[in-house]
Amino acid sequence: MWSQERHDKILLLLRERQRLTTDEAARELGVSRETVRRDLIELEQGGKLARVHGGAVPSEVPAEASYAERAQSRRRQKQAIARQAATLAQPGMSLFIDAGSTTHALAQALALAQELRVITNSVAVADAMAGRQGHEVMLLGGGYVAETSGTFGEFTVAEIARHRVDVAFISPTALDARQGATSYLWAEVAVAQAMLARARQRVLLADASKLGQGSRMQVCGCPDIDVLVTDAEADPQELDRLARAGVARVMF
Repeated sequence: MWSQERHDKILLLLRERQRLTTDEAARELGVSRETVRRDLIELEQGGKLARVHGGAVPSEVPAEASYAERAQSRRRQKQAIARQAATLAQPGMSLFIDAGSTTHALAQALALAQELRVITNSVAVADAMAGRQGHEVMLLGGGYVAETSGTFGEFTVAEIARHRVDVAFISPTALDARQGATSYLWAEVAVAQAMLARARQRVLLADASKLGQGSRMQVCGCPDIDVLVTDAEADPQELDRLARAGVARVMF
């Protein structure tokens, strides 16, 4: 397991339990206590957690909201984004769709379309589209993360590299003109980057609350975004900054 994957897993465990011992982390990750201690030191230096005797607790820096929380947040806006984004998919097209609450809404909208080939790392996306309207759905293998309802890791990225699609639909944690698209977990970033690299058209879905914000790791720069689909509440000045930074087209 790569160090970034271990770091992501430690942060997920810490979010769930609010306190994580060195022994628990070593057992969950299948590594030595010394490896865990080094990981905790690196994460503390990055401000991601605070070390305490025998383990770690969350830092004062807020983490990304859980998938369940994100799924309930700004539902109307996500559904509007999904309807707009769905117009970019034509019958017979092949698509990448990553794991996220906005892309789940997209899958629900696309379920009414005809004969799409969908490759996804999201269980929720696959479930929304499988067996409907002649769609062909492929759920990528890999390590399953219940927190995000998706599969991640080296195997997932390798599977993505075997395909070439018409459109990649990606939903990052945040998007601004300086940093581009960013996400919280390295595993999410690796999957998103792999999907974008193998798509003819790259579409990002981000509601107004994500614009002008940043997260831990860059997914892509603004010039790598062919279409941004957002909602009507988006700040016109922020959209102008994104366009000047290289975002080719905005829909809402």
